Amino acid sequence: MANKQAFFDYINSGYTTKGDFINLGAAMLEGETVTDAYVKIPLKTLNRHGLIAGATGTGKTKTLQIIAENLSEKGIPVLLMDIKGDLSGIAAPGENNAKIEERHKAIGFPYEAKKFPSEILTLSDQEGVRLRATVSEFGPVLLSRILDLSDVQAGIVAVIFKYCDDNKMPLLDLKDFKKILQYATDEGKEEFSEAYGRISSSSTGAILRKVVELEQQGADLFFGEKSFDPQDLLRIDENGFGYINIIRLTDIQDKPKLFSTFMLSLLAEIYATFPEQGDSGRPELVLFIDEAHLIFNEASSALLNQIESIVKLIRSKGVGLYFVTQDPTDVPDAVLSQLGLKIQHALRAFTAKDRKAIKLTAENYPISEYYKTDEVLTSLGIGEALVSALNEKGIPTPLARTMLRAPMSRMDILSENELKSLLKNSKLIPKYNEVIDRESAYEILTEKIETANKEEVKEKAREEKEAARKTTTSSRSISRRSTANPWIKTLSSPTVIRSVLGILGKMMR
Repeated sequence: MANKQAFFDYINSGYTTKGDFINLGAAMLEGETVTDAYVKIPLKTLNRHGLIAGATGTGKTKTLQIIAENLSEKGIPVLLMDIKGDLSGIAAPGENNAKIEERHKAIGFPYEAKKFPSEILTLSDQEGVRLRATVSEFGPVLLSRILDLSDVQAGIVAVIFKYCDDNKMPLLDLKDFKKILQYATDEGKEEFSEAYGRISSSSTGAILRKVVELEQQGADLFFGEKSFDPQDLLRIDENGFGYINIIRLTDIQDKPKLFSTFMLSLLAEIYATFPEQGDSGRPELVLFIDEAHLIFNEASSALLNQIESIVKLIRSKGVGLYFVTQDPTDVPDAVLSQLGLKIQHALRAFTAKDRKAIKLTAENYPISEYYKTDEVLTSLGIGEALVSALNEKGIPTPLARTMLRAPMSRMDILSENELKSLLKNSKLIPKYNEVIDRESAYEILTEKIETANKEEVKEKAREEKEAARKTTTSSRSISRRSTANPWIKTLSSPTVIRSVLGILGKMMR
């Protein structure tokens, strides 16, 4: 049996922190919790990103809940992606019971039930604060990557944005973007050719098809006004708790492109608007992306490159990103290498492929004299996890099998009445849920085309009138010339006509 005191000293030396921290629970040795051997994560390192992984039912969501609660309690706002719809209970206090009491006694500190200030957000028609962004805010580069366009097609998108800027036409929603695509190859093709060069109708057709594909996943609800201001994610309540912002995403699991679009838009906007923080001692905002494979599985290589770049850079803005998924391999290696905190729940080994994946996962963790990592990964219980973090100097902490504390808030969803009450008291719903459809590229171009059509009709009417006038004038001129000629006048007289008809009549007899 391993020396328990030596293990206690080993854990405490690795997880000692002079600054503020969050306490995940206590380390375990040979299946038993070592009381007071706390696994503490310094706030200073929480902008170094992280991963929460494990098989279904092993406690990933509750771990996410624990970290979010502790951050909120420290005055740090949080944004949660609620894919499964089971995180709204954070707005209500938890309930103590015998199992929780036993768990916390083993860990070494008492359980406390609390609720946390929460805001419900939505990308769709579900109730909550509506999240929107305009096409202009995306810009040509980001929009082209979302649509997975070729270089030629991306160039056309850049020209269209330039045209709209030059002509003061706001690009707010996808209706605007589709209208300008149509205009560039139909009514306005001469105008575009003169100013920007010829635009191929086959290229605009391909872009349009990509836009329609995005629309079919619900993006027409996302693009528009009023744009969501990321600063509204940073609210603190009257008790000094950071708001926990929960995005309801239960209806977009089968719409990965919309999810990717939203996430990339949000991260890009945060990076563009948040000031540089450096190592300030605590994060400004922490985002948890549940079911992270939804972002990466359907992403193009260009989109993946964009996500990887933002993950590397956004840390300096004081923002931490935490990916929650079943298998660590769901996250690209370039992103995994940037993650400072890794919390690994149990993995299942049903096949040879599973066992191989477990061995690969084990190699991502520090070697420990106290654990055979690949064996521990398959024997972890619910609410237990292997934890590897960074200390305040950025050095990986000792690997610790951890008995995680219980969430302080409800481990279930809000009732319908509780949810309605929460939404009724929201300060953001009145700000963002009014639909705004001001004059933009669609209306401006429609008016321009209608005006051009009216002018064309008027011009055609003028041409027809002029042609008719010329015909009438010509007829009158001929008539006048005929009347003025004495021979024509004599030959057309009644006497001559009767004489001719008389001669013809005699000849016929």
